Amino acid sequence: MVNSTLRVAVLGILLLGIAVTASGQQASTVLDVLPGVQLLGAGGAGQSISSGAETLYHNPANLSQLPGISFSSFYASHMALANYSAASLTVRNWGLALLTLGSSGIDGYDADGLPTGAIAYRNTGVLLGVGFDASSIPLLPRLPVDLAVGARFKYVSSRIAEERGSGSSLDVGLQVGLGGLQVGPIALSDTGVGLTAVNLLGGVSYDAEQDPFMTELQIGFSTWVARMARVAVDLHTSGSSHLGVTYAAAPTLDLRLGLISRDGIRFTFGVGINLEGVLIDYAFLSHSVGSTHRVALTLDFSRIDVAALRNMFRRILP
Repeated sequence: MVNSTLRVAVLGILLLGIAVTASGQQASTVLDVLPGVQLLGAGGAGQSISSGAETLYHNPANLSQLPGISFSSFYASHMALANYSAASLTVRNWGLALLTLGSSGIDGYDADGLPTGAIAYRNTGVLLGVGFDASSIPLLPRLPVDLAVGARFKYVSSRIAEERGSGSSLDVGLQVGLGGLQVGPIALSDTGVGLTAVNLLGGVSYDAEQDPFMTELQIGFSTWVARMARVAVDLHTSGSSHLGVTYAAAPTLDLRLGLISRDGIRFTFGVGINLEGVLIDYAFLSHSVGSTHRVALTLDFSRIDVAALRNMFRRILP
C-alpha cells in the first residue's frame, strides 16, 4: 500500500507539471505528461493528425495514415526538476514507444507535515498501438468517408521511494477524413476529425491497493487553410482544451503556436525543420511552476533523400 508519507510526496511530484485531472485516488503517471515535441508546439492538439513517429502519443487510428518507417526521440529537463525522455518507432499501421520520467530530489513529508528527506521517483511507460483503414477490414460495408480505427495498449511501472507498482490500460481511437471542403472563398484541405476513448480499463496496483486510471474522451478537429496553415482543436472531457496553428513558412520550415486551457492558460511555441527526412523539432511550454523546452530528432525514412543529404554535407563540410 502506498502510505500517507508517500502520498504527500506524490503531491510534490505533481508540481512537476504532470497534467493530472483526477483526485488523489486516481493514478498519476508519466502517461499524464503532455507527450512529444512536434505537436506540443502547436498546443498538443493531435487527435485528428498523423505526425510521424509521434502519432502513437495522440490517436492510434492515425497510424493507418503513415507512409513508412519513422523514429523519434527526445530528452528534456521537465520543469527543471525531473528528467523526461521518450522514444517512438512507427511503421504504417503499427507503433511502439517508451517514456520515462524520474527524479531523485523530491522532498517527502509525513502526514504531520514533517520532512522525511529526499524521495526518488521513477515512472516508465510502454505504448503499443495499431491502426487500420476501415476499408481494409473484411465484411465492413463501404463508407462515404475515410474511416480509420485503432487501439493502444499501455503498460506503466512506478517506483516511489521503496514502494513499487505497475498496471496497464487500453485506449480505442477513431479518425474520419473529410478531405477538402469549401467555406465561402476559403479552401480547406486534409480536414479530419479524431476521437479517442482513453483508459477504458485498468490502473496502477501496489501491494494491497489499486489506483485506477481516469477514463476520458478526447475529440479533435483539424484542417489546412489555403494549404498554408493548419488549425487544430482538441477537447477533453477532463476539462482541458487545446488550440494550435502550424504555419508552413517554407517547404522545410514550420512555425507553431498554441494555447492549452487547463487550470489556467498555457502558451506553447514551436519550430520544425525538415532536412530531407531528418526532422528537428523544438517546443516551448509555459507553466506557472516553470517553463519547459524540448528538442526532438526524428528520422522519417519515407522522406530521406540520401543523395540530397550527401550533397548538402559536401557543401557544408570543408
